[in-house]
Amino acid sequence: MILYFDSAYIAKCYLPEPGGEKVRALARSASGLYSSALSVAELACVFHRQARECAAAPESITTLRRQFRQDLTDEVWSLIPVTDRLLHRVDALIRSLPMSCLLRAGDAIHLVTAIDAGFHEIWTNDRRLLAAVEAAGLQGRTV
Repeated sequence: MILYFDSAYIAKCYLPEPGGEKVRALARSASGLYSSALSVAELACVFHRQARECAAAPESITTLRRQFRQDLTDEVWSLIPVTDRLLHRVDALIRSLPMSCLLRAGDAIHLVTAIDAGFHEIWTNDRRLLAAVEAAGLQGRTV
């Protein structure tokens, strides 16, 4: 089973967040884990926020950052590049959505990345992304 995780779900694989154990179990059961290359920047921000808000000890955050970078090197995560073509497809998607659909740029990038890569579902706990996936023709999944 090959899965597409947004950055929020990748973060749950590293941080002691609610629901994290279920997300980690799901990740362990997968034969492949995919996401957008945008996740590198988003995880850097998540780790920085954790340190800034003192949600974890600085040395713990350093270890988690190192583990994520090692997992990227070891290809635990297959990252799909953010290309100009993909960004233009994001623009087209946004223009096609109903005006009531609130979607942030990062979530839109994840959505189009998953679609372009041939995924039929995206794993996330992001409520805005979950609300938008159906309009884009995908299924939102959460543990």
